[in-house]
Amino acid sequence: MKEKENLSCSFCGRDKKDTNILIAGINGHICDQCILQAYNIVSEELETKEAEDLGEGLKLVKPKEIKKFLDDYVIGQDDAKKVLSVAVYNHYKRLLNGAKKEDVELEKSNIVLVGETGTGKTLLARTIAKMLNVPFTIVDATVLTEAGYVGEDVESILTRLLQAANYDTKAAERGIVFIDEVDKIARKSDNPSITRDVSGEGVQQALLKLLEGSKVNVPPQGGRKHPDQKFIEIDTKNILFIAGGAFDGIKRHIANRLNTSTVGFQASSDRKNVNEDEYLKYIIPQDLKTFGLIPELIGRMPVLTYLNPLDADAMRKILTEPKNALMKQYEKLFELDNVELKLEDSALDFIVEKANESKLGARGLRGICETIFNDAMFELPSETEEGGQVLIVDRAYAEKQYAKLGGAKLKAAS
Repeated sequence: MKEKENLSCSFCGRDKKDTNILIAGINGHICDQCILQAYNIVSEELETKEAEDLGEGLKLVKPKEIKKFLDDYVIGQDDAKKVLSVAVYNHYKRLLNGAKKEDVELEKSNIVLVGETGTGKTLLARTIAKMLNVPFTIVDATVLTEAGYVGEDVESILTRLLQAANYDTKAAERGIVFIDEVDKIARKSDNPSITRDVSGEGVQQALLKLLEGSKVNVPPQGGRKHPDQKFIEIDTKNILFIAGGAFDGIKRHIANRLNTSTVGFQASSDRKNVNEDEYLKYIIPQDLKTFGLIPELIGRMPVLTYLNPLDADAMRKILTEPKNALMKQYEKLFELDNVELKLEDSALDFIVEKANESKLGARGLRGICETIFNDAMFELPSETEEGGQVLIVDRAYAEKQYAKLGGAKLKAAS
């Protein structure tokens, strides 16, 4: 009995009477105060290690350096590049400094890119992911449906990110998700209906918990959840979400807000004189709400920027200037067959003209080039087994091939 009364903590030496709880071990004891202090030390160490793990392999660079890197791959779009560079830099700066105990807690800023098709929304996101060396996945919002309906659940977004990270959970939790065609999940109508909007507003509501940051149980192989399935828990608080969409028709909403008119013979004198191609410069979150995105979703994606339509000069540069320029790709393809490709300026002008007519942005360039080079890529590999050849492409050759393979019908010479 005397031994039990003289028990004390083996760490701090407090007697049993001076503690609330004294836990006995094999050869010692520990009091509640030492346990609490040890718990705080372990928690702090684990948070520091977690931050180090998140930052492992992450290449954090300054916004100017990010924009300079983007300039090598994407032509123009300076405003979007600046906004994207700052947002990404702030996100990963917050991630790398997350272990520090400070009064101010930094929150992430998800991004919305608005621009016509073929202006470079997906390319911007993919290029930034390449630079930062983080897992990156592109998800098409058009296949997503509300849970319980035919289609893919919103959690499938994280399944694809996990697959891109080779099932490394820590790497996936600092990745980038690009949600393409986000405008296709806009609310179909403001009128109440007996039918559910399962691929519109229902998907927007399901996205809320992912965007803000929560722990989600993800089926590693995708598909529907069922009770006997194994799940992987992913914390989305450090995942950067970038949403992109053409938002076809949003210019009309912007014009109405600016009190301008997109149709008619002449605007009234009190209306602002705004060029129709520049409407996206004035886009604000209110326009997204009018288009059909719910306010809760817009609030969780606070960074909003736009991409300008591509003019002829930008299309010409896209063909030749970027590191991965289209003409450099075709030169390499022909080089592999021992053929030297020489493109004259007149041929480039013709390609740009036809691409502008198609209204498909930069995506239209490849289709036109494939049409022009198809015959050469079919015949020359068989003719260059013994020696190299030179393929000279001028405007006359480009026009002939474009007309021959079902391009725009040119007027036949009489």
